[in-house]
Amino acid sequence: MATFAYDAINAQGLEASGLIHAPDLSAAREQLQSRGLLPRSLSEKEAASEGALSGFKKVKPKSLQIFSRQLATMIEAGVSVVAALVTLEEQTDDKHLRDVIADVRSDVESGVVLSRAMARHPKVFNRLFISMVEAGESSGTLDTVLDRVATQIEKETAIKRRVKGAMVYPTVVLSFATLVLIFMLLFIVPVFVNVFDQLNGQLPKPTQIVMGASNILRHYWFIIFPAVGLGIYALRRFLKTETGRQNWDRIKLKIPMKIGDVVQKVALARFSRTLSTLVAAGVDIITALEITGGTAGNYVIEQALVNARERVHEGVPISGPLADDPIFPPMVSQMVRIGEETGELDKMLGKVADFYEDEVDASIQSLTSIIEPILMIGVGVMVGTIVISMYLPMFKLLTLIK
Repeated sequence: MATFAYDAINAQGLEASGLIHAPDLSAAREQLQSRGLLPRSLSEKEAASEGALSGFKKVKPKSLQIFSRQLATMIEAGVSVVAALVTLEEQTDDKHLRDVIADVRSDVESGVVLSRAMARHPKVFNRLFISMVEAGESSGTLDTVLDRVATQIEKETAIKRRVKGAMVYPTVVLSFATLVLIFMLLFIVPVFVNVFDQLNGQLPKPTQIVMGASNILRHYWFIIFPAVGLGIYALRRFLKTETGRQNWDRIKLKIPMKIGDVVQKVALARFSRTLSTLVAAGVDIITALEITGGTAGNYVIEQALVNARERVHEGVPISGPLADDPIFPPMVSQMVRIGEETGELDKMLGKVADFYEDEVDASIQSLTSIIEPILMIGVGVMVGTIVISMYLPMFKLLTLIK
């Protein structure tokens, strides 16, 4: 299907422009006329690769959640998909999402099913979203599925917000402490250095170490700062590689002070919520496990679900491989087993997700209460060490003067 760029006017004489998808030029012109648009110019653009329209940017999760909820409401009310998309295109405040909706609406008008039209925008609609829409289309429950997608986005956004909120305080304190340390080494310590040089006395070892650090930072800052920046950049690039991501995901689960526990609970909550949503939408369990593994957000969980999918394909119940893998607590496998036996797997997984989301809240609050005093002690020790090191020679001041 070709893509055409158009410039047209409507019945009120207002100008409109954009992209439209149609088999040929005449079909594109008919689509514009059916919308009440008179084309002034209509030209074919170079076709984008199937399944990847890179011209569109990512959309905020909140905007996508509102879009899903409103689309579900209108479809439930009996509004056609095209009419619903036209309404959402006009009323959305997100410019990038408006462009995407316009493109999806154009595809649907030309005969493309909604899931396939959305699949052309992988930066906006991930595989979970597309698979659920496909399931809704095949089962005739598109409105219900879209509502579940909105709930899924809402839950994921909420848990991310909690985790990021817990990181703000430690980040601010550590950044401020680092700036104070650098300021003292660059501007405060040199004042004492000049005084001590005039006294020509033997300085205590802690004072010598602090003065040495100050001299290094003052004379080689043009090397140290770029080196630190380059090191941070290289580390971030490494963590974006597959090997770096795998190693970092393993390390995160083992971080002490209950940080690893929080990471595990976040991953388990996301796994349970995603699998519950897919199963409730009618996606087959093999595909659901594959999609859940790809969106789990942690390599250890992903590998566990790969193994689970292989064993389920052989006819083993899901609870079996989950019980054998230590990454899943016994409660998860037991709830899954109950869900399989009662035919309510989606509800049991939803309860597991609710439990771990509550656990994440409690763990974050507990973690914050632990981190705050540790940070205060750390900052005090860091600044106090420099202050004491500088004032320690003052106790020998009379001796040095003599």
